[in-house]
Amino acid sequence: MNTVSVEKNAIEEVAKLVSDSRVVAFPTETVFGLGVKFGSHQALDALYELKHRDKGKAISMMISKAEDIEKYAYVDETAKKLIAAFMPGMITIILKKRPHIDDYFTASLDTIGIRIPDDPFVLSLLDKTGPMLVTSANLSGENSLVDDKAVMKVFHGKIPLIVKGESISKEASTIVDLSKGKVEILRLGDISKEQIAEVIE
Repeated sequence: MNTVSVEKNAIEEVAKLVSDSRVVAFPTETVFGLGVKFGSHQALDALYELKHRDKGKAISMMISKAEDIEKYAYVDETAKKLIAAFMPGMITIILKKRPHIDDYFTASLDTIGIRIPDDPFVLSLLDKTGPMLVTSANLSGENSLVDDKAVMKVFHGKIPLIVKGESISKEASTIVDLSKGKVEILRLGDISKEQIAEVIE
């Protein structure tokens, strides 16, 4: 497979590959992402295989609009506060998923991680493709990659396309689990514990 690098203005080409259940790489405002169409078994399998990732580890969903979160998950008052304060932005929230979401796409968990990126290109891509499953562009256990040249070194010949660019932050998103009726911070990124506490209180 030949891996091509494209500018962000080639968004139609990127969206077509996603719609065809292919894996694509693109910069976000956190770290570089590898993404596939949500709802395609073939695409998700390819993503796990590409990253050498354990299939028991779920991959978060990216969507473009906060009002769409309730299509996929149950949103309580705490979640509404975090969504209003930090989305779009560098946060992933884990919520109880709705029953119609196939377990295959949540690693058989009854929860789903959701992020709305604060990046014009990625938001435009999501508007064209619908929801995507997106994970950091790296091999499992390795450091996250933050620019297209580093991604090309690792994934050349393994994916069809990489969008040129560099991530704004060098930190992956803060992950907050709200699925158990309390606030549990699973990973800290640029959004701090103090910022989260301030919004919730």
